[in-house]
Amino acid sequence: MNISIHYAFLPHTNADDALDFYRDTLGFEVRQDVGYEDMRWITVGPPNQPDTSIVLHPPAVDPGITDDERSVILSLIAKGSYAALTLAVDDLDGLFEQLVASGADVLQEPTNQDYGVRDCAFRDPAGNLLRINQKA
Repeated sequence: MNISIHYAFLPHTNADDALDFYRDTLGFEVRQDVGYEDMRWITVGPPNQPDTSIVLHPPAVDPGITDDERSVILSLIAKGSYAALTLAVDDLDGLFEQLVASGADVLQEPTNQDYGVRDCAFRDPAGNLLRINQKA
C-alpha cells in the first residue's frame, strides 16, 4: 500500500490576505478558489508537489458550532494555538529573508535546535503557526 498526504487544512480569517501570503510570499500555486456566500476555500500547494495541497478554509462555519465555541476557535487561531504546519526548504536563510521582507510575523529566526533540526517559525496572516525546516 502506498499512502500519501493529499490535503491538509488550515483556517484563514481573511481570504485575500491568505492568498497573498501563500501564493505571493511562499510561492505556492493556487489550485482552487471556491466561494459560497461570503466565504472562500482556497487550495494551494507547492508547484513541485501537485498531489499535496493545503486547503485554506473559513474557520468555525459548521452550523453545529455555537457562538461561544466559534469565539474560542477564533481566539485560538489568533494566538497561533489552533493549527500548525511544518514546511521544509532547501534554503532556509533565503526564505527567512524573503519572509522578513514581506512583513511576515516572525516568531523565531533560523536556529539550530538541540534535536538536530535547523528551523525558523512564523505566523501566517490568520495566526497559524508555521515552522520551516532546512532540508538535510
